[in-house]
Amino acid sequence: MSKDLLNRIDQRTRLAGHNRLALLLFRLGGTQLFGVNVFKVQEVLHRPPLFALPHAPPQVLGSADIRGRTVPVIDLGRAIGHPEAAREEPRYLVVTEFNRSIQGFLVSSVERIVNIAVEDVLPPPEHGAGTSHLTAVTRYQGEMIQILDVERILAEARQRSPEQLESTLPGAGEFAGMGLRVLVVDDSRVARTQIQWVLEELGVEAVLLQDGRQALDHLKSLAAQGEDVCERYAMVISDIEMPAMDGYTLTTEIRRDARLADLYVLLHTSLSGIFNNAMVERVGADAFVAKFSAADLARYVRARLAAVVQARNAA
Repeated sequence: MSKDLLNRIDQRTRLAGHNRLALLLFRLGGTQLFGVNVFKVQEVLHRPPLFALPHAPPQVLGSADIRGRTVPVIDLGRAIGHPEAAREEPRYLVVTEFNRSIQGFLVSSVERIVNIAVEDVLPPPEHGAGTSHLTAVTRYQGEMIQILDVERILAEARQRSPEQLESTLPGAGEFAGMGLRVLVVDDSRVARTQIQWVLEELGVEAVLLQDGRQALDHLKSLAAQGEDVCERYAMVISDIEMPAMDGYTLTTEIRRDARLADLYVLLHTSLSGIFNNAMVERVGADAFVAKFSAADLARYVRARLAAVVQARNAA
């Protein structure tokens, strides 16, 4: 394992439990600042030569040869319909890895990397044509930063609805009628829809919340009312990158509260697995699965629910 990779893992590990988000800031033309989680970024390059891809959607400008790999290249300003994108030719390529794939995003300029307190990261406004491509907003030195939902952008570039899923899932209905319930925590509407579909296919009720703070408050409220949260929820499926409270901190806080400590927590993340192998042990999560494979998620969920059912039958 390279020293650089070890350093990047150590960076992510030191952020865990401190509720911080590292963002790469860039512009797409004009003055608006945008951000993406720096741990999705492999490197930033000057715009390389592009090779045409037949029948590609308009936001996909082609592919590039990056260190021997063929990487699809998306014009990020065009992809989100940024009104100032035409003012400046995109000059830099941000090479990213998430959701089990590598892709490049063209941007006009790259500014800096900043470290933001997660409590200062807020959900995006609910109105406006461009808000569907935002996952959060924050400020840095007085400037508004729009944090992009790159998972949605990638899904759209693949020419399918982010909500489009397999028509059926192996094991469909397996836990129907058993009264099992799962708490789902994710700031992305796309991700919540995908996870809910998997759970409902298995016959499980999904309770959906948008960030770790909401989830922790909800769980603590149930416990304060005398409810056994482990009876109410068979498991928690949580994203990692969220406003208000990230998934690492949520897991840490769950483990610190004796009333919640036995909850099964599955981290569901678009970040590469090598970081999360270290983080699962550090924060006390039970497992993680990379976004998004319905079959893989179902496999983890099915194993957990089968253990819950077996324990109930043995009681």
